[in-house]
Amino acid sequence: MNNQAGIWLDHREAVIVMTGAADGHRVRVLSRVEKHPQRTGDSPLKGPYESRQVPADDQRQRALTGELNHYYDAIISAVDDAQRLLIFGPGEAKGELKRRLESKGLGSRIAAIETADKMTDRQIGAKVREYFSES
Repeated sequence: MNNQAGIWLDHREAVIVMTGAADGHRVRVLSRVEKHPQRTGDSPLKGPYESRQVPADDQRQRALTGELNHYYDAIISAVDDAQRLLIFGPGEAKGELKRRLESKGLGSRIAAIETADKMTDRQIGAKVREYFSES
């Protein structure tokens, strides 16, 4: 079976449109990742500032990376039947998903990676159908 999937994603959510057996089937995967972790604690401009009160940047970055990896793994498990993948969306998430797919030996399934702005579910479905009808 030649299933194909289009994935629109950013760091907050992914919309997956599957074509093939279940034509137009949509799956939404939400991440639990905050936009970017912000430092907590008092501002040095507001008074005393203790560096020990604030978690280290590398510790917060490791936590963010771990949460993103769980998010990308959930996307990968949702499209594991797909033979070809169209990945599109704004920002860095599409490149990070590509690297995650390659690390799992699934990089050969990627048909294309494109930049796209925020889209409605209907626009995402239309883009996926159009892309795979042309190829």
